[in-house]
Amino acid sequence: MHPAETDLGRRVSDASLGPGARAPLTQLSDIHGAQVALSTWIGHGPVAVVFYRGGWCPFCSVQLHELAARSSDFTRRGVQLLAISVDRPTAAAEAGARWQIPFPVLADPDLAAHEAFGVVHTADEAEVARLRSLGIDLETASGRTHHRFAVPSIFLIDGAGLIRWAHSDPDYRTRPSAQQLLQAIDQLSLQ
Repeated sequence: MHPAETDLGRRVSDASLGPGARAPLTQLSDIHGAQVALSTWIGHGPVAVVFYRGGWCPFCSVQLHELAARSSDFTRRGVQLLAISVDRPTAAAEAGARWQIPFPVLADPDLAAHEAFGVVHTADEAEVARLRSLGIDLETASGRTHHRFAVPSIFLIDGAGLIRWAHSDPDYRTRPSAQQLLQAIDQLSLQ
């Protein structure tokens, strides 16, 4: 489900960073487990940072598959897509391969980037039990016991490293479409 045009670019929580904030340059892991810094991309051109709940989330699957299918439209606009979850590197690699994602898929199981951007959801015991009943084991996915993952969020960051547009909504079923993101990019001057 995609948000209505009037709801695009909204942040349900003030905890997440918004337009005008400098994008954090935290360390994460690539799919091989090597440490990489967000500064590899941020500050070198426009970036769309997509926080997704994990490879276990069917709504994330739909979103990432759509972004992968439209990745050339982002590239033509000079925008680098990045996908970040709390999945361990091997789980992030599996998601990237399964969805044939042509852009970097990064692992943040210790939540450095999640916390810096303010997009952390903590699952209570009831939610953890519900996810387990669906065959989803958060601890296996992340390799950690914290039961925390992303509030689905997208940040459009300009070439200078400033967040120009943000959408963050704990309703994991509602995500901006690739087309809606492309329209937001077209309305901004991200260079």
